[in-house]
Amino acid sequence: QVQLVESGGGSVQAGGSLRLSCAASGHTYTSMGWFRQAPGKEREGIACIDRDDDTLYRESVKGRFIISKDNAVNALSLQMNSLKPEDTAMYYCAAAIGARFCVLSNSFYNYWGQGTQVTVSS
Repeated sequence: QVQLVESGGGSVQAGGSLRLSCAASGHTYTSMGWFRQAPGKEREGIACIDRDDDTLYRESVKGRFIISKDNAVNALSLQMNSLKPEDTAMYYCAAAIGARFCVLSNSFYNYWGQGTQVTVSS
C-alpha cells in the first residue's frame, strides 16, 4: 500500500525554524517534493529532489529551506529556516515513480500525503 505521512508541522514565530518529515512506504520513489497550499490559494511546489539528489526550489524559499531524503528509510525532510508569515500553509509531501528528475508541478506526482499545518506568526 502506497502511503506518505507528514509530520513536524506546528506554530512558530517569524524568524523561527521547523523541520517537516515525510515517511514513505509501499514503493521506492524516484522523485519527491514538498508543496504547500495557503487558504484561498492554489497548491504550489516549493522544493523537490530527484533520484540523483539534485534539488529544485521555488524562488521564495531559496536560501531558507533545505530538502533532503534518506533512501535507506524512504524518508523525505524539509528544514525550514527564517520562516515568514507568508509561509503559513498546509504542507504536503508528494512522490513520483519512474522519473529521472523532479519539477515543481502538481501533475508530475503520483502520490500525496494528507498534509501538515505550518503557521508562522508575526
